[in-house]
Amino acid sequence: MKRAHLIVNPAAGGGRAARRADGAAEALRGVGYEVVVAYTGGPGDATRLAAEADTDVVVAAGGDGTLHEVVNGLVRPNAPALAVWPVGTGNSFGRDYGLHTLEGALGALTRRAPKRIDLLRLEADEGNRYSLNLVGLGFAADAGATTNRSFKALGALGYIAAVAVEVARLHTFSLKIRVDGGNWSESTPLMWSACNSRYTGGTMKMAPNADAADGEMDLIALAPMGRLSFLMAFPKIFSGTHLNLPTVATSRARRVEFGFDGPVPTMIDGEALPLTLRAIEVVPLAVAVLT
Repeated sequence: MKRAHLIVNPAAGGGRAARRADGAAEALRGVGYEVVVAYTGGPGDATRLAAEADTDVVVAAGGDGTLHEVVNGLVRPNAPALAVWPVGTGNSFGRDYGLHTLEGALGALTRRAPKRIDLLRLEADEGNRYSLNLVGLGFAADAGATTNRSFKALGALGYIAAVAVEVARLHTFSLKIRVDGGNWSESTPLMWSACNSRYTGGTMKMAPNADAADGEMDLIALAPMGRLSFLMAFPKIFSGTHLNLPTVATSRARRVEFGFDGPVPTMIDGEALPLTLRAIEVVPLAVAVLT
């Protein structure tokens, strides 16, 4: 019998994860798993629990923030496969692989066909960590922080509410980067993102052409624009057609280095925190995911 370690973030999805934990464990047993259930009690717990897991599969029951913590505990030799039980707010990463619904997640756990995916390794003065979804600077980080602080209970609509708030104080930031060992460049974008997978904020196609198993990250930069122009352009992100705007620049890379002098607001897989970011590098096929 296969063994599964179910890591539950009881706060995810406004408490939805806690209410559905017993059902998740029962569903896993129903498709042939012996299940160990563990609840997180605060930041970092999911990473610790995943690092200690000695099972065939680690199941992250929560949203993108829970997945972020769990995957950081699975970057090790002979780590268990990662599975998703999507009971969080956005469940952005899982949309690439049909894992944003409970039916899709249960189907992946039944098939037991792991697919290896890339991760993004963030090198920062505060310590290194891994991202499986995306890293956002500027407007993306500001909106992410506002969502978590004020609108988390609204689910996917919370990010849209946060966008409305942040548009009122729209501002650029100073960005100095070097891509794949080339020349340093400086700019003042509204937003910059390094994407491993396609979605953010639930259903927003930030990087519609991204592939989490191709050894590269998709870079998206938004040049300065007025508030009205931003609001008119914003709906295009749901279809991915924002990439056609003249104010949006896209490229691909394996490694990006930064010239920040100190901490900057950084969104990682839906979680916002200040980091003195030094580099982001793709780690090819770093973790196995049941898809």
